[in-house]
Amino acid sequence: MKTEFPALFVSHGSPAMVIEDCPTRDFLQQLGRETGKPKGIVCVSGHWTTEQPAVTMHPQPATIHDFSGFADELFTLQYPAPGDPLLATRVIDLLASREIAVERHMSRGFDHGAWSPLMLMYPEAHIPVVQLSVQPHLDPAHHLAMGKALQPLRSEGILILASGAATHNLQDFFGRPRESDPLPYAEKFADWLKEAVASGKTGELLDYLNRAPEALRNHPTPEHFLPLFAAMGAGGGKGELIHDSFTYGCLSMASFKWR
Repeated sequence: MKTEFPALFVSHGSPAMVIEDCPTRDFLQQLGRETGKPKGIVCVSGHWTTEQPAVTMHPQPATIHDFSGFADELFTLQYPAPGDPLLATRVIDLLASREIAVERHMSRGFDHGAWSPLMLMYPEAHIPVVQLSVQPHLDPAHHLAMGKALQPLRSEGILILASGAATHNLQDFFGRPRESDPLPYAEKFADWLKEAVASGKTGELLDYLNRAPEALRNHPTPEHFLPLFAAMGAGGGKGELIHDSFTYGCLSMASFKWR
């Protein structure tokens, strides 16, 4: 067992990634093997948004198919990993220690922002998973603070997995071939992001709306970008680029690790 697990941010892209051959699918399968088996996973997904932070408490969360217009096969997939009410309570206590109030959600299951990368990383679904929501009406600094509160979990055998998107303009997603060349505006933002994370430019990242090229075009809504700050807070310092590809021209699949 590792003494400390990293904090990860992965771009999860289309749910079809789970069943289609693509570089990100291969990357996530290898990432699980390289990371090792944690005691539990805290997943911060861009697909669960709430007014204030919430954690999943159900001991056996359902698999949520929160999408439409994809292959029928995707709607049959299940990720039967257990929940962990004790780990969820630990998350609540850590956030409370930073004066961050948290709600307990007794019935919430795993959205595809959680189960699609986890199905590739840990297909056996034996590791307990707790989800933590994001708050799109609150700023990146709030999510960085949530991540900092979770830092102690890493030395307790817990993996922090933030799942979102390095770029996420769905207006340019629909109808575009998966193998499309990167759109210039998305590529510029992704390049800025990779340099800022690698250099540990926390202040610039927190002010991404003013500092990053075409920030609003890449993230018309912030929910898929906010998990990055939770991972950055939990990891601290400079991040390492661990995957870099594009899909559908507009979705950077850049992923990062903080040791």
